[in-house]
Amino acid sequence: MRLLTLPGIYEMGSKCSRVKQLLAKRDIKILMLGLDDSGKTAILYKIKTGDFVTTAPTIGFHVEGLEYKNIRFTVWDLGGQDSIRALWRYYYQNTDALIFVVDSNNKQRIYQARNELHRLLKEDGLSDATILVFTNKEDLRSAMNVSEVADKLKLHTISQRRWRIQSTSAKTGHGLYEGLSWLCENTPNKVAQANSCIALPTHRILEASLT
Repeated sequence: MRLLTLPGIYEMGSKCSRVKQLLAKRDIKILMLGLDDSGKTAILYKIKTGDFVTTAPTIGFHVEGLEYKNIRFTVWDLGGQDSIRALWRYYYQNTDALIFVVDSNNKQRIYQARNELHRLLKEDGLSDATILVFTNKEDLRSAMNVSEVADKLKLHTISQRRWRIQSTSAKTGHGLYEGLSWLCENTPNKVAQANSCIALPTHRILEASLT
């Protein structure tokens, strides 16, 4: 029996396959690290709820599922105190991206932040992670600008890694969605698993798409 191929069926199926690939959600595991009082948890909840929340120092960790565009982010927010930083290494496995948060208003601790960041860059468990630096508290008049922070962190010495520095404010939301968009475009593809995520408020997604 001879099989007949209807014109356009193959092309249509191929296009549908490509559309499914584009619409398929991806999973990204993110570690959000930085010194204590840099604003990591405030950033996490600003993204999650759209509100600025005054937080206490994180003892241990927070983990949240966030959904943005076609990406499912699992964000691990780890405490930044001296005693807790020694435990960071237990969370490196399967990390796709590292968000390192810096208090741009704290000039006294910027070099300590630099040392921690470059120590993280040497960790084998983070060797494939995309690096996003959030310079938080840029809404304060006395804050260092992005160029100054980048210079003090010696970001220009980072090679063979995908990285970006982004001016941000957990209070106003400035720069947070731009940073997430960059992560979407610069983190390797990974098809999402069936797990629960918290969708970002629709108006926040719209706001991000318009910036």
